[in-house]
Amino acid sequence: MLFREATAADIPQLQFVRHSVKENILSDPTLVTDELCALYLTERGKGWVCKVNGQLVGFAIVDLLDHNVWALFLLPEFEGQGIGKQLHRIMLDWYFQQTKEPIWLGTDPGTRAEQFYRRQGWREMGIHGSSEIKFEMRYHDWQAQQKN
Repeated sequence: MLFREATAADIPQLQFVRHSVKENILSDPTLVTDELCALYLTERGKGWVCKVNGQLVGFAIVDLLDHNVWALFLLPEFEGQGIGKQLHRIMLDWYFQQTKEPIWLGTDPGTRAEQFYRRQGWREMGIHGSSEIKFEMRYHDWQAQQKN
């Protein structure tokens, strides 16, 4: 497994992974354009990818402007192998090196993602949008989580 910073050249593969998921499916895939992905990778925040045998199998993108996790997705056949946890760690370590502001994310209830974020120490804060669960991570909680 190779973990590295995402680049604009990765965007076609990011889109492939994003459209391959079985949960948290985009209601309108046309809204997440290549240009929007580039904006989040280069101006709003940063992203990371995981490659296995040369294939991009997962990615994470954080938004420093809105203080949220914009994306964390894996190809379904690569779930449960620790890739998501490693991308999550890299992303939050970088985020909290940039700012101590709390970070949030939204995910569909009843999904593997919901359980993943709970296991990683995220706190439920209510509802985001019409039906997503809103989670938050604070700097001191992340630091405590890393000591365990």
